[in-house]
Amino acid sequence: MSEKYDFATADLIDIAPDTPSCETQFRHFGRRYRFYGKIRTIRCHRDNGLVKKLMNSHSDGEVLVVDGGGDLYSALMGDMIAGAGAANGWAGAVIFGPIRDNEAINDMEFGVKALGSNPRKSAKDGAGEVDVPVSFGGITFTPGHYLYSDSDGILVSEQPLHKE
Repeated sequence: MSEKYDFATADLIDIAPDTPSCETQFRHFGRRYRFYGKIRTIRCHRDNGLVKKLMNSHSDGEVLVVDGGGDLYSALMGDMIAGAGAANGWAGAVIFGPIRDNEAINDMEFGVKALGSNPRKSAKDGAGEVDVPVSFGGITFTPGHYLYSDSDGILVSEQPLHKE
């Protein structure tokens, strides 16, 4: 494991017990079980045009948080978008909605947390908002704050909790 991802959320919250933790129980996809980075956000509904746009842009290891409202009607990320994110330096994604192509994503060096999977494609109109605070699971994800994710869950902090 890369030293960058050598942390455990349980250890981090023991050190900083007031750190908010997400109550939503996500499923994990991809080979990167631990990931962290500065938060970027998208709020959208059944449309992954903005997700595709951001994942196809350069990243310095950010984590994309997508608030799809918990709607399971259509996938907000598939293998092509996840592959673009991995290739462009994104650490991972947290999606409050489903993904598709989960077997292909499970072969990628990329971390994804999502509510589940649905093979249905979403719209590609680019409707939604980018880099606005989004809330789900009893927590607010603020652009520029730090997200830490592993098999125990997700933490969000205004300041870094882990040193590389």
